[in-house]
Amino acid sequence: MSYCLNPYCPNPQNPDVALFCVTCGTKLILKDRYRAIKPIGQGGFGITYLAVDEDKPSKPPCVIKQFFPLVQGASNLQKASELFTQEAVQLDELGKHPQIPDLLAYFIIDNQQYLVQEFIDGQTLSQELAEKGTFNETQIRQLLSDLLPVLQFVHSHEVIHRDIKPDNIIRRTSDKKLFLVDFGAAKTTTGKALQQTGTSIGSPEYVAPEQSRGRAVFSSDIYSLAVTCIHLLTGMSPFDLYDMNQDVWVWRQFVKNPVSHQMGKILDKMLDNAIDRRYQSAAEVLKDLNIQTPPAATPKPAVVKPSPVTPAIPVKSKIDDELAQLKSELLNPAAPKKNQPSPSQQTPSPNSTTAKSQIDKDLEELRSQFGQQN
Repeated sequence: MSYCLNPYCPNPQNPDVALFCVTCGTKLILKDRYRAIKPIGQGGFGITYLAVDEDKPSKPPCVIKQFFPLVQGASNLQKASELFTQEAVQLDELGKHPQIPDLLAYFIIDNQQYLVQEFIDGQTLSQELAEKGTFNETQIRQLLSDLLPVLQFVHSHEVIHRDIKPDNIIRRTSDKKLFLVDFGAAKTTTGKALQQTGTSIGSPEYVAPEQSRGRAVFSSDIYSLAVTCIHLLTGMSPFDLYDMNQDVWVWRQFVKNPVSHQMGKILDKMLDNAIDRRYQSAAEVLKDLNIQTPPAATPKPAVVKPSPVTPAIPVKSKIDDELAQLKSELLNPAAPKKNQPSPSQQTPSPNSTTAKSQIDKDLEELRSQFGQQN
């Protein structure tokens, strides 16, 4: 199926091979290359479509994001247009990270802005929560371990995401890797931008207090990531996890699976309303996560160790002495035994040479057998 990109088209579905919408006549293939298949989401600034790149033989999937703001008023539209363009600029740089979708194209057709980016085949964490239920501490720890380095990368490029939430985190099906998506609300902090009061932006349930006043800082993203975590732990709206009367988070009493005291402390510090008491960087959170004592593992069955063996005393030299004595006695029965006075030497018997040869063979076999025990 081809999908018409005219937001006002009453019947946007079209045949696969159509070049123009059969209902409104809109051209269906952008830049003679990208064909929209179906809409997969809509945010404050645009509509997102699953698409294919027909310029390549395999026609790989991609994502088309069309600028279509929900805001009203000339100034708001201008601001939204600037943010959309800024998203393309940021993705061009940030998309180099392996957990951020790559920007494939950005263009304007008939005064309509579009950007095309890498398609991540997987589920958002919102979809995962709905399908599999609430997360446990191990899953939250893994989530933080996977995403905090991404935040660290984003912040190192002087960018604040400003819209971290379960819908903007995708777990790729092929390798279970987490991706941070939708930089439409991101803010560049270069120059004096960080000091200026900007537009209040982001999803209200997840934004930090200072961000709701238009003064987002890097730790605002850390706050939103923590709110994401407690939502996944409880399955409840963040609005219901905050006691307005006491001005405190009460998420612990709603968790479905127990959370350790240390993990709770980390989340609480990420959630602190006061910026100066909150973690200032993703690196600080990672440091505290790394020093945590791992959950107690199930003890392994006791292994019975063998009793220590006393090392064998070398006996080869002693065996050689005894074999030499035995050989002497066999060749010369009248010869005195070791440590006895030696009588006068006797003449060997005529058969002594043959006997000696056989005895040598037997003694060599004995030496070999005893020597292997050394």
